[in-house]
Amino acid sequence: MKQWRDRWSGGIPRVAVVLHDLAMVWLVWQGLHRLRFGVMQSPPEMPWWSTEIALVLLAQGLVFWQVGLYRGLWRFASVPDLWNIFKACALGLFAVVLGLFLYNRLDLVSRTVLVLYPLVLMGVLGAPRLLYRAWKDSRMERGGGTSVRILILGAGHAGEALVRDLRRFGTYQPVGFLDDASRLRGSKVQGVPVLGRVEDVAEIARETAARLLVIAMPSANADAMRRVVASCERSGIPFRMVPRLSDVLEGRSLPGELKEVAIEDLLGRQPVLPDWKAIRSWLGARSVLVTGAGGSIGSELCRQCARHGARRIALVEIDELALVTTEASLKRDFPDLEFIPVLGDCGDTAVIEYAIGAAQPEAVFHAAAYKQVPLLETQLREAIRNNVLATETVARACHQSGIGTFVLISTDKAVDPGNVLGATKRLAEMLCQSLADQRGTRFVTVRFGNVLDSAGSVVPLFRKQIRAGGPVTVTDPEVTRFFMTIPEACQLILQASAIGSHEAVYTLDMGEAVPIRLLAEQMIRLAGKQPGRDISIAYTGLRPGEKLHETLFHADERYRATAHPKILQAEPRAVDAEQIHASLRKLREASQRYDREALAQLLRQAVPEFQPVGQHAPIKEDSPTVVAFPSRTARKL
Repeated sequence: MKQWRDRWSGGIPRVAVVLHDLAMVWLVWQGLHRLRFGVMQSPPEMPWWSTEIALVLLAQGLVFWQVGLYRGLWRFASVPDLWNIFKACALGLFAVVLGLFLYNRLDLVSRTVLVLYPLVLMGVLGAPRLLYRAWKDSRMERGGGTSVRILILGAGHAGEALVRDLRRFGTYQPVGFLDDASRLRGSKVQGVPVLGRVEDVAEIARETAARLLVIAMPSANADAMRRVVASCERSGIPFRMVPRLSDVLEGRSLPGELKEVAIEDLLGRQPVLPDWKAIRSWLGARSVLVTGAGGSIGSELCRQCARHGARRIALVEIDELALVTTEASLKRDFPDLEFIPVLGDCGDTAVIEYAIGAAQPEAVFHAAAYKQVPLLETQLREAIRNNVLATETVARACHQSGIGTFVLISTDKAVDPGNVLGATKRLAEMLCQSLADQRGTRFVTVRFGNVLDSAGSVVPLFRKQIRAGGPVTVTDPEVTRFFMTIPEACQLILQASAIGSHEAVYTLDMGEAVPIRLLAEQMIRLAGKQPGRDISIAYTGLRPGEKLHETLFHADERYRATAHPKILQAEPRAVDAEQIHASLRKLREASQRYDREALAQLLRQAVPEFQPVGQHAPIKEDSPTVVAFPSRTARKL
């Protein structure tokens, strides 16, 4: 039954297509010979059927089948189908000549006919297919009275492919292209005219009665996308965009899907392009363990490890729902890999030892952490227990088990800590340094800034506030942050892990800091509303532990380039291993007593550069100065 449906899926049964093509072969062979011999005074007899004609049909039919002429559908006939027909006609000529030569040495076969045969046959085979497709397309356009009229911004390859896809579905009617290339003005792409420039979208949309705008510029940079989006917003018409190829390949978008413009499309920095060959070479066929595997970073890290060669992944997660959800998603997308779910706290020695024993990992990614800055200011004990003491538990277990690589996922807030999150992460970095030696486990620290759309980040909060009608809350008009996407953060982690240094701190050149106020304004506009008119922005003041501006680099950490142009390696600051281990013992004892005053004092002693926001210590002449990259300025969205 399925085969029968497939035969009819193109609108014409396949048997009818075969009969049509053989009939055209007969017609061309007979017609050309009768025209050729018709000018002779005594033409030879030309029967309507003979063994010779049967051989021609058999030879040409076999070539049609071998070339794959009947795998395509008339409904979607295009240039590749015409090329297939040309090959079939050219190869068919050789097959016919060979067959007739063996049969009768080409007796009564005109050489002129042999020259014209493939050209004429190609025309009579290709024309019906293209006419049928044009007829079906016109029927869909005429019958689609409720189809949405759209303007396409960008008349390049993506725009041309989009028109072809839209015509297949029939629910959208392309009425024109807009493109800034002057050479395209007045031309047509797939029969759709190029009507003007992108900046004229509002006026042209009114003239053409367009109801939807589609941005078909998947390779446009952030600056160009902001200009295009601003023009679309002025028109007042809904707009969508064709996804980038990288989004399709990474599974974040479906081929042919029109997606909403996301805030990451407008960020003022180019995404990091990883060296996948180096990553696969390091990761291939390895067993890995990921703590915090149900979180935003942990789950994406599991997915990228699975996609790029890991053979086994152990998922350690304390949240049962997050663990179930992540494991189910991974098993659905990667059914051939082995996944070992472990429910428990990675700060529990028994849990982490069991996970290591079950998975026998060659690399451990420690993504489990508390990261909410204002909350951790009042939850010092849990911040230290999870971000520091649990890290010690996992790192020591890896060191004692001889695991090849331990990767600590840190934050830019650890560079010059002004809050509990930064201080605890800095102490976790120092702990890893104290455990490193040249013979054992390789300890790698990876720092990056804020992650877009991660749990608890500002973007989901703004989105929720916009849906509720506002106001959107921003702490301060001048506050800025560095941003990156979740997949990009995980690619950085894998790239840094693959570089190979035994003890290193890696950080990403994250471009320019983004003003949060402008981020909020742009998100409001992307929702089809106007800041200050439809959705207000309320300034609430900096929360506990928050700074106006974050820094990426510390003066005492000399930075050098790595094999990847966007990843820098810091020279770790010297630490006293014995002092770090003594501080950790005291912190563990104070944690067991839930002695917050002792914990605060011990944290300040262990991390001398920790200066809580709002508290100013006298500056010493030899105190380190925190710097960012030269010429770092906030860029508008």
